[in-house]
Amino acid sequence: MPLVSGKEILQAAKEGGYAVGAFNVNNMEIIQAIVEAAEEEKSPVILQASQGAIKYAGLEYIVALVKTAADQVSVPVALNLDHGTSFDQAMKCVRGGFTAVMIDGSHYPFEENVAIVKKVADVAHAVGISVEGELGRIGGTEDDISVDAKDAFMTDPKDAKKFVELTNVDALAVAIGTAHGLYHGEPKLDFERLKEIRDVVDCAIVLHGASGVPDEAIKKAISVGVQKINIDTEIRLAFTQGVRKIIKEQPNEYDPRKILGPSKDAMKEVVKSKMRLFGSSNKA
Repeated sequence: MPLVSGKEILQAAKEGGYAVGAFNVNNMEIIQAIVEAAEEEKSPVILQASQGAIKYAGLEYIVALVKTAADQVSVPVALNLDHGTSFDQAMKCVRGGFTAVMIDGSHYPFEENVAIVKKVADVAHAVGISVEGELGRIGGTEDDISVDAKDAFMTDPKDAKKFVELTNVDALAVAIGTAHGLYHGEPKLDFERLKEIRDVVDCAIVLHGASGVPDEAIKKAISVGVQKINIDTEIRLAFTQGVRKIIKEQPNEYDPRKILGPSKDAMKEVVKSKMRLFGSSNKA
């Protein structure tokens, strides 16, 4: 089916009390793995491309691949820009065929963050594209965006209420203790802070850096009110582990299809397990 807006998917998740996985894509095999998993699980899904992914694969390639994959299935699929850092980048995605954009102004002071997110939202909403903002700073590294632990800080619920009112975002990424990349130790999520944010904002709430967060913590976050959960690192790990396994067991193999095929299957299993965990299976 044709791509749908991120807002459409997240509004249904909010009403249904579940969360939808937003999985980062970089190439054809990753896209196929995610969309095939969604169809088999009968789950709505969000595919998202970071600025690094766009530089690597090309915006036109990503859009064409995702649209082709979505056309093959019966479940709702959205395409989101992940961690866009400029108005120009967001507009390229709006014009290029994305159905959702995240504009990350969290590195700016509050007023500047509001200004850039509102500017993007005013344009994107006019053409039916949903917008995600971020308040607070999530530590760790994702592609070309890196936040040291000393620069990370939690989302203030009072600021969250004001931010959503001023920007009219459809989704808000919050900092409650998660981080991008691999964890060193078990992350501790601030569920009381999350509840306070949920109580004062009406838009969807997004959890970034969810790869490696214990299942019980994910379930609790969803029960408190998270609707979108970003997963990237665990997919990358499944992909690279699959490649390493084939090369180790069959060192003379030179056919990319026989190397990447099993890796795609490994990624698909990770995605399906996340959909079951998030409660989105059989919700399409």
